[in-house]
Amino acid sequence: MLRKIRIAVATLFFTMITLLFLDFTGTLHAWFGWMAQVQFLPALLAVNAGILVLLLLLTVLFGRVYCSVICPLGVFQDVVSWTAARRRKNRFAYSRALAWLRYGVLALFVVAMVAHFKPVAALLAPYSAYGRIVSNLFAPFYQWGNNLMAYLAERMDSYAFYTVDVWVKSGATLAVAAVTCVVLVVLAWRNGRTYCNTICPVGTILGFVSRFAIFKPRIDTSKCNGCGLCARNCKASCIDAKAHEIDYSRCVACMDCLGKCRQGAIAFSHKPAAKRDSADAGAAAVKPAAGADVQSGTSRRKFLSLVGVMAYAATVRAQEKKVDGGLAVIEDKKIPNRTTPLTPPGSLAARNMEAHCTGCQLCVAVCPNQVLRPSGKLMTLMVPEMSYERGYCRPECTKCSEVCPAGAIRPITAADKAATQIGHAVWIAENCVVNTDGVDCGNCARHCPTGAIHMVHKNPDQPDSPLIPVVNEERCIGCGACENLCPSRPFSAIYVEGHRRHRTI
Repeated sequence: MLRKIRIAVATLFFTMITLLFLDFTGTLHAWFGWMAQVQFLPALLAVNAGILVLLLLLTVLFGRVYCSVICPLGVFQDVVSWTAARRRKNRFAYSRALAWLRYGVLALFVVAMVAHFKPVAALLAPYSAYGRIVSNLFAPFYQWGNNLMAYLAERMDSYAFYTVDVWVKSGATLAVAAVTCVVLVVLAWRNGRTYCNTICPVGTILGFVSRFAIFKPRIDTSKCNGCGLCARNCKASCIDAKAHEIDYSRCVACMDCLGKCRQGAIAFSHKPAAKRDSADAGAAAVKPAAGADVQSGTSRRKFLSLVGVMAYAATVRAQEKKVDGGLAVIEDKKIPNRTTPLTPPGSLAARNMEAHCTGCQLCVAVCPNQVLRPSGKLMTLMVPEMSYERGYCRPECTKCSEVCPAGAIRPITAADKAATQIGHAVWIAENCVVNTDGVDCGNCARHCPTGAIHMVHKNPDQPDSPLIPVVNEERCIGCGACENLCPSRPFSAIYVEGHRRHRTI
């Protein structure tokens, strides 16, 4: 019964968190956004003391149930391991804990967090790793399915679905997600919870606490016949059947051993298990263990699927082709060389974004304007930044601030956003169509939501001279409407330069 309850709750968490990253409309976050906020590392970075105390209390009571129920990466490994078990049963064996590796990785993670070296910290964070896998590898298939439904619905005069662009937001993040997914799948396929018990820093922290758990699996040696089924089905490889001991720092409280024990010798209890007396122990040593036919010498199958996941990258560019009137191909815009990167309203400053962001890509997934994308720079790798080649940051949209679980983007109202200056527009005269093509434009001024751009005569002494834009930096909020809607190609004639610290206008 305990195992069934654990699987049911884990399935709910895993499904809903996965849908949070797939739902590009952002509607699910109003109901299930709290599931992202109860993840350990985001709660730690957001200094959410209530959540942290709750998770630690849960671990003190029941062990590492967080890893087997709440953490989506842990459940993902369980799914892979369960799939492998359908082909080869009783495939695990007890192994000693690699304490030097576990605490070494944890020390590296802590140093990276303190030093704000995000690539290392984001790579090791379990929730963020799963978010990148879903956002970069699974989301394109979800979006293509949505586009197919939109195409079919349109043929039936229905607009229940709408098409979305499918494109690679960051090649570096895509590569990191693909490599992470392959490594995790191979490890889980071959050895179950290897990642959780040797690499994951959250698992190491909770493992230290779970040693003192009140309720945990306990072996009753008076009932145990030494068959070893519990150890051969423990995906954490933490049960030493010969010594009748469990390494509680690695046990994730999955309850699999309880269901496999035919003698009822393992129970999830707060009471110490009964011990076999010396006479019974001697008799058990003489009597061969029933069912101790441990398979040996069998070769492990290597997991080679998911290679096709990368196949979509070759065709993604076809989704981005646009034509002008069905005749001429419109050249794609290129990202300008910003001196200071743009961070979304609510992030307060670039330093706050770098300090708190875990690189989970949840804000990137829900951005309806295609403005947010992961950084490809080494020091801020996978940390979201803004760019306006595909859209601009609409003043009424606050989606990213609503979903961020780590406090990197603080909640902000539409009114406060309209008064927050994340950067200012800069006009590049040599790129403007007024100078390159000799035509009037004024697109930037017409679409500026704050009226920060107005048009003046290029030559003040000639009233009939063409109009050029002038930017009032005090009124500009850096939304990027001017940059996005500028007709100049490949670089806009006006672009937004970011501010390291946001200002209020």
